[in-house]
Amino acid sequence: MHRLRHHAALASSRLLVRDNQRITALARAGDVAAARRVFDAMPRRDAVSWNALLTALWRAGRDLPAARSLFDDMPSRNVISWNSIIAGCLAHGDLAAASAYFARAPRRNVASWNAMLAGLVRLGSMEDARSLFDQMPERNVVSYTTMVDGLARCGEVASARELFDAMPTRNLVSWAAMISGYVDNNMLEEARKLFEAMPEKNVVACTAMITGYCKEGDLQNARRLFDGIRAKDVISWNAIISGYVHNGLGEEATKLYIIMLREGIKPDQATLIALLTACSSLALLRQGRSTHAVVIKAMLESSISICNALMTMYSKCGNVDESELVFMSLKSQDIVSWNTIIAAYAQHGRYQKVIALFHEMELCGLIPNDITFLSMLSACGHAGRVDESLKLFDLMFSKYAISPRAEHYACIVDILSRAGQLEKACSYIKEMPSEAEKNVWGTLLCASQTHGNVQLGELAAKMLVLSDFESSGAYVMLSNIYAAAGMWGEVNRVRSQMKEKGVKKQPGHSWTEIADKVHMFVGGDASHPEMDMILSELRKISFHMQMVTDKTQMMEELVQECVELCFSVLTIDISWPQQSAKTPVPLGMFPCIYHHHILTTCLSPSSSLIDANIIETTMILVFISSRARIAYWNLGFMFVAYA
Repeated sequence: MHRLRHHAALASSRLLVRDNQRITALARAGDVAAARRVFDAMPRRDAVSWNALLTALWRAGRDLPAARSLFDDMPSRNVISWNSIIAGCLAHGDLAAASAYFARAPRRNVASWNAMLAGLVRLGSMEDARSLFDQMPERNVVSYTTMVDGLARCGEVASARELFDAMPTRNLVSWAAMISGYVDNNMLEEARKLFEAMPEKNVVACTAMITGYCKEGDLQNARRLFDGIRAKDVISWNAIISGYVHNGLGEEATKLYIIMLREGIKPDQATLIALLTACSSLALLRQGRSTHAVVIKAMLESSISICNALMTMYSKCGNVDESELVFMSLKSQDIVSWNTIIAAYAQHGRYQKVIALFHEMELCGLIPNDITFLSMLSACGHAGRVDESLKLFDLMFSKYAISPRAEHYACIVDILSRAGQLEKACSYIKEMPSEAEKNVWGTLLCASQTHGNVQLGELAAKMLVLSDFESSGAYVMLSNIYAAAGMWGEVNRVRSQMKEKGVKKQPGHSWTEIADKVHMFVGGDASHPEMDMILSELRKISFHMQMVTDKTQMMEELVQECVELCFSVLTIDISWPQQSAKTPVPLGMFPCIYHHHILTTCLSPSSSLIDANIIETTMILVFISSRARIAYWNLGFMFVAYA
């Protein structure tokens, strides 16, 4: 009988252990409902069973009320139970409830104190964390590391280093936390020194240094350190891929992503966001769609961050309608999502759609922020809405108490400059709360060149050179302004200054994607294997093209020539050479508009290069010239004469 009881107790214990393991495994897999069913069906439960389900509810199920209800139903609680409910409250941001449970706990160990300390640090309550740390009856390496990490995250790097130096013992996590603190606060030299002093370098510390090197643009050292990591994890891959994207090397980032997949590393949300950013910068639509498929396969399409990256990618690749489809697929849109879709339509010049989305966002109860207004101003700029942009600029502060940043002033300056209101644009530059950045002066300089304003062009060029003395663009544009005004002495002076200061004009570059391959071209570089064919095609295209430096002046001259021609042919008989009745002869009066490719571009009613009134006037003048038997071809308005 005793032996049978022993076997029954042993079988019951084994069943209990097995069920506890099942609950834990199901919770880790995220299937909290199945874990609850196993728990409810258990004939006997112990503290491990209750604690396993308790942790599963607030962690995997994200159901803090259910976890608190289960905690209240527990027949008996141990220190692990109390630590779990405290950690759950802190994970859900309920600091008051966590503090109440911590105060009620009959017994606390160092893990209890560390759980409370970590929660306070995570919520940014550093003063409370510091006070709790000072009250701790016993501290271990986890306590010190948590405080070092928290202080560094809050920018108190000196205090973090002081505490790091005072630690009785340090582990690899402690070293990595301090190094990450230096990197996050852009103190790369201090991070490098500490990294070199680290007795044993782990993947976390190496990843932190990779991030630091990438921030500084030192991709060579970042790649060297990355290649030296034996056991690379997804975080280290994310660091190097994001680093390449951040430094404008999206193509290299996509190559690294392919290598990462070959090595069996599964991409996470951060990887996919970095890859989508690379696709955005290079306008790689096919690669972007492939990444979208990976997002769906990984069941991450509900992630707001992922969807925001997808919207940006489709917009940068020219598919703004697909951006809206992604936006509409979101169950709930935050302010970042609204800003992203508004920016997408603003980038494509869809002014009316931008305004409609702005009002729709307000109806949803969301308050626009400075990013929203930046996109709105950009849309106004593309649509040439000067008055509306000035009203929006004033609305920012008057209604929403948003102080304009340098970027908002830059938008206003750009809009006014495009409209030819250079003096007003200059007044807004002077109103800027901080010193104007070089892009603002660059905008004014470009507008001064377009509108021939020598005085403001000189001012803008001077300020641009002061902010970036190696910039060749300022010198070149100022030289062009002087040349347009016939001030050749000033042109020579600017060119002499460029030679004296060693300023050279930077070559332009461009790229395009064909059959999943990116082709990059740099001015003056003829290394492309298909360069002969490319140059041949360019010659054909250039035969049908011409540069128009001042479209308004060109059209005025064209109309004037039409007037002169029409009045001359009304009074003078013209003897044409003998031609077939079907053979058109181009008029010598119009050599600048001979080719129909140029005509289609310059004179099409849908073109923005010509006012509709000018088109109408030109057509009337041509039609009334019937005495000279002048006609026109509808395709491109080609003027011809028949014998």
